[in-house]
Amino acid sequence: MSTPSVQPARIIDDLAEIARTLGHGHRLALLDRIGDGERSVESLAEGCGLSVANASQHLQQLRRAGLVQARRDGKRVLYRLGTGPVAALLAALRAYAAHRHEEIRAFVTDGLARPERLEAVSVDELLGRMQDDGVVLLDVRPPDEFAQGHLPGAVNIPLDELQRRLGELPRDRDVVAYCRGGYCMLSARAVEVLRAGGFPARRLEAGLPEWQAAGLQVETA
Repeated sequence: MSTPSVQPARIIDDLAEIARTLGHGHRLALLDRIGDGERSVESLAEGCGLSVANASQHLQQLRRAGLVQARRDGKRVLYRLGTGPVAALLAALRAYAAHRHEEIRAFVTDGLARPERLEAVSVDELLGRMQDDGVVLLDVRPPDEFAQGHLPGAVNIPLDELQRRLGELPRDRDVVAYCRGGYCMLSARAVEVLRAGGFPARRLEAGLPEWQAAGLQVETA
């Protein structure tokens, strides 16, 4: 009977170092924003409510761990996710948090106010519906995030423009709205607007990060 092999100490140390790097809310927030597409330091700082200097310090630590990469564009420094399964790692962290803290899911569910807003379409169901052209995919994120990457064939109408742009959507097909992830409220609010306007609408239970982590196709503008 063979003896189980022991992990080399160096691998364990590397894992511990990555865990320490990820063990800060600001860094996870920065990674979450970068996961939506390449961003400048200034944009990341504003989106995460940090000073540019503070954001830069956290980004340097993420870069040393290989979790992000940087390139210079004129006077700007742009950050993107590092090579390897970084998106999958972030998705796994979200999944584990949901598993460990079901009360978080219950809290979000309560915050959605009405049961019909929770009728979510699974990724598998959506893939089947996309094959027969049975749905309109509606991306309700801001245009810059949409340009960085979106689900194939998706239409981009930001949530704050949706009410006045309902006429751009066909009424003879179901609308599936999605945004940044399973806990993003934008798609749930979009479903309310759509249903009030007479559209058959549901939200996608996942978002772009989970779609990418599953290795599914993503389009860019």
